[in-house]
Amino acid sequence: MTEPGRPLIPREVLPPPVAATKRAGRRAAGRGDTRPGRQLTMFGAETIEPSPADVAGLLAGSGRLDRMGGTARVSIRVDAAWRVHVLVGELAARGLTAGWEPVPVESEANDTPADPEDEPEEIRTVFEVRTAYSRRLNGLALAWPGASGRLFLSGPRMRLWVAATGEPRPGGYRLGLDPGDDRAGVVAALVRAGLAGRVSDDGRHYVISGRRRLRRLAELVGERPSAAPEEFWPGGVIA
Repeated sequence: MTEPGRPLIPREVLPPPVAATKRAGRRAAGRGDTRPGRQLTMFGAETIEPSPADVAGLLAGSGRLDRMGGTARVSIRVDAAWRVHVLVGELAARGLTAGWEPVPVESEANDTPADPEDEPEEIRTVFEVRTAYSRRLNGLALAWPGASGRLFLSGPRMRLWVAATGEPRPGGYRLGLDPGDDRAGVVAALVRAGLAGRVSDDGRHYVISGRRRLRRLAELVGERPSAAPEEFWPGGVIA
């Protein structure tokens, strides 16, 4: 398995900001997919049209919201280049122009107090993906964070969250959280979506376990984007 922190694509060939594009129409529920045994899920990413409001899925995780006048933007840091590719494309499909930039950060691997004679902390590169300021996000910006208490996590919103921070773990799958936020509303929304799990001890992840819940997650987020490694997408972790 590729290490999450290592870019799969050299920085110089990562995508520049992408202009808004129109995604091909979603398949209607119960039609258009003839693969044996596969049934489209109500509220899944393949049965609901993408919307700018889907960025609530990023805010449910570790995303950040900034306001400027009557506009707003959403940004999130991701640990691999493939996530940049997927998010820029997904945001463009929602009519949002998105850009990215590399951000050097200190490694968090060593949590012990630093000794003056120790080696300097390892510096690794993550990537910040952010939308352009847009009036389309102003309604969400005015309602957040209060709206998190009545959040509805549809398939398209979960798809963005998975693309940004989702990764497999032994026996399940986990989604990134901001440990500094109050997660009660988000956890309640996950439970309502059929994804009951637990917050990790350090508050940085929401952990989903069990075949039924993992299958539910895979159904919600839909087919794996071509840029996403198979082992990182929810469908690849169901035994």
